[in-house]
Amino acid sequence: MKALTQTDFNFKGQTSIYHGKVRDVYNINNETLVMVATDRISAFDVVLPEGIPYKGQVLNQIAAKFLDATKDICPNWKQATPDPMVTVGMMCEGFPLEMIVRGYLCGSAWRAYKDGMREICGVRLPEGMRENERFPEPIVTPTTKAELGLHDENISKAQILEQGLATPEEYEILEKYAIELFRRGTEIAAQRGLILVDTKYEFGKRNGEIVLMDEIHTPDSSRYFYSEGYQERFEAGEPQRQLSKEFVREWLMDNGFQGKAGQTVPEMTPEIVAGISERYIELYEHITGETFVREEGQNIAERIERNVNNYLLK
Repeated sequence: MKALTQTDFNFKGQTSIYHGKVRDVYNINNETLVMVATDRISAFDVVLPEGIPYKGQVLNQIAAKFLDATKDICPNWKQATPDPMVTVGMMCEGFPLEMIVRGYLCGSAWRAYKDGMREICGVRLPEGMRENERFPEPIVTPTTKAELGLHDENISKAQILEQGLATPEEYEILEKYAIELFRRGTEIAAQRGLILVDTKYEFGKRNGEIVLMDEIHTPDSSRYFYSEGYQERFEAGEPQRQLSKEFVREWLMDNGFQGKAGQTVPEMTPEIVAGISERYIELYEHITGETFVREEGQNIAERIERNVNNYLLK
């Protein structure tokens, strides 16, 4: 099992490269972006020291399927997927925001609620809610999009408008698209025996039009519960069976790491790495209804370089 954790390609027409927490984005002639989904994994805004085999392929292929399945709701940046770990798309001017949609009270929202917080990003939360309880309607809780190494921060609609991060008209479209995308994702998940719990969307502008960017409905950007047994577990106050990156965060917290100064990432043994890889593949197969085909037996970087160059030369 090999993992791709670094890339340093030089494609024809390349003008710059951006290394994100998980993705490496290559700018081609300031017009096209080549986004490589690496096997890096991050949690608590920290890139962990070990890569997860097949994770990049899982993320890229799930995102491609959902971008295709939601293009009737809003335009998106995707043009092609020339490699299992690569999406090529239109360059857009991104909003410095992540539009997070929550259907259930869990994760960081639950931790804040348990500590007495009753408002997130300007949205009032009902009293008396329990962990993993469904909201009456999905809520939108945006965050700022932080630079590498910094933490995303919750932000309200009022603050977004006050800081000029979006105009009132733009924000209404962002929120509308986010809710509609979440509903579509919920419908697709339900067909596969899953619950889409919460997720994030990123948007940009292209020629004055708001466009959906990046990945959607992957285990890095979303949290899923299994539908079967959800109600029984909720009523009994038991943890939900879930397919998301939350199990990685929980493993880190159980081992004394939350991304705070002075804390050390626990050892990621081959068994831990293999287990995380299998969880990603499990989600792929559940959410797509297809068997995951592992791309292996070759140099990953060489394969990507060849496939992307062949696409760009067309």
